[in-house]
Amino acid sequence: MSQETEGGSRRLRLEPITLLLAQTCPRLAKKEENLKTIEKQASSARRKNVDLLIFPELHLTGYTMQDEVYNLAEPVPGPSERKVEKMAKEHGLHIVFGMPEESEVKGVIHNTALFVGPKGLVGKYRKIHLPTHTVFEERRYYRPGNEASVFDTPLGKIGLTICYDLYFPELTRLEALGGAELIVCISASPGLRRRFFESFCLSRAMENAVYLAYVNRVGIEDGNQFWGGSRVVAPNGSVLVQCKYDVEDFQPCKIDLAEVSRSRAFIPTIKDLDPQLFDQLREKSREA
Repeated sequence: MSQETEGGSRRLRLEPITLLLAQTCPRLAKKEENLKTIEKQASSARRKNVDLLIFPELHLTGYTMQDEVYNLAEPVPGPSERKVEKMAKEHGLHIVFGMPEESEVKGVIHNTALFVGPKGLVGKYRKIHLPTHTVFEERRYYRPGNEASVFDTPLGKIGLTICYDLYFPELTRLEALGGAELIVCISASPGLRRRFFESFCLSRAMENAVYLAYVNRVGIEDGNQFWGGSRVVAPNGSVLVQCKYDVEDFQPCKIDLAEVSRSRAFIPTIKDLDPQLFDQLREKSREA
């Protein structure tokens, strides 16, 4: 598992942090327009004292690019990443957004969540679980990542996941074991998956006693209608804020990461783990 510290040692932060859920409708293959949306929201977020601004999966390009993804993907660091870095520095906040990443290997593309802050690139997470069924064909275009990511930042310890990853409790559990206090899941989920994600958001937060920020997109692409419904769930399962369904919406939410340790003391799901079950899980998964 990747664990990175932003800008050297983490300062002790006792005060709550403010998130802004940016539930957008990305313009397909219009990177400059989508970057302008980030700039507009970053400027607005600064006036609202937002600490972390979160955009959906593949916000930079839209979701259903098909073969055009090979022309739209960019390396990291790269031109779009540097533009968002500049915004984060100018407005003094952290930003998470999704984009297709051109890897170091020619022709290999990843579905990536980028995490930038006032001091530059904090890190990235490459989507591990790529849906390739029904309307989804991500494995046709993307190579899966192979590493969970937790970032030690001035805001707190933050883990990243992307959309279909939320179906797999092992990933969020691994990030919680890596110290994550807040798990951010960026998403491009169509309406048929709504009830699954609404349930998983509650489950992943409660079973790990973490905050979970889920940011889904809206709009219609290639016949798929994305449902929005972005939300923040507290460690006890309370939904602290929720965006509207099916329309763009931008909702702030203040969270106190000290609540994570209090919740884990009350119901110690992390402390009471039985590690031998992980060995059994590995064996059984090989047989599946």
